[in-house]
Amino acid sequence: MTEQPAISDPHAAIASERYRRSRGLWRVLAFVALGIAVLVGLGRFALPERGLGDHIARLVIDGAISTDTKRLEAIRELAEDDRVKAVIVAINSPGGSTAGGEELYEALNRLREVKPTVAVIKELGASAAYMAAIGTDRIFARRLSIVGSIGVLYQHVNAGKLLDTIGLDFDKVASGPLKAEPDFNEPLDGAPRASIAALVDDSFQWFVDIVAERRNLARPEALALADGRILSGRVGVQSGLIDAIGGETEAIEWLEAERGIAADLEIDTAWPEPDTGFSLLGTILGGQARAALGLPEGPITLDGLVSLWQVGPRS
Repeated sequence: MTEQPAISDPHAAIASERYRRSRGLWRVLAFVALGIAVLVGLGRFALPERGLGDHIARLVIDGAISTDTKRLEAIRELAEDDRVKAVIVAINSPGGSTAGGEELYEALNRLREVKPTVAVIKELGASAAYMAAIGTDRIFARRLSIVGSIGVLYQHVNAGKLLDTIGLDFDKVASGPLKAEPDFNEPLDGAPRASIAALVDDSFQWFVDIVAERRNLARPEALALADGRILSGRVGVQSGLIDAIGGETEAIEWLEAERGIAADLEIDTAWPEPDTGFSLLGTILGGQARAALGLPEGPITLDGLVSLWQVGPRS
């Protein structure tokens, strides 16, 4: 076997090395492109396009609730789709922002005017999630589900002592006495506290009003249940906050018996929409990126005025 002659020209040697490196780079890029194509193909085969006839749609409300224009659009499409004969709202949420709860309540309230709509509370349907549930025609929950927590809160952390300890001082120039109040380095009292309290009370009174209206309760009865307490599903039935004990099976039976929905209709999860193709790839890569950056999984922390049931330390 004859040996390849050495390249004596330095320019030719450099060009040869660059060619070798570029060829290796293109091989890597080709493998990456092939991997993406495989993932896209698997996503399409695993989650084929829908070709549904008449069916019951499932709308899943899971985790912390916030405003969501895509979810609103999905609900609007359910209302306009003649193939959708009824909607089951599957809830497992501690609540979320008051604006998110209001948005979802109003959307479900409009939906039930054109489609039979029933809520099924799984482990948890509290605060803004309960607000959403009362926008439906009927509410089911397990005996030991957690429901209720009717109320609104605003949390404030006073870090003044900590800042004093480490020697930091903050100042500001504001256009009015309540601009950017309450300050995080001062206690929540005086005019800032009164302003926040008025905001909380306004939201709370509206929440109580819709509970009384939708659950057919006298307002004093609704107000008595609106001290923030959580209830089991069983007590929720007794108090009138929910209608019956059960899950999706019982909800379907009710739709068939009371709303004339045909038996054995297919159930399709309309929201959240399944990830397919490049969307699925983005979800996979997004999760990997969060892990690589050390970011936590789960819902983003809510800030501001919330209707949320939570377990945690109190100061």
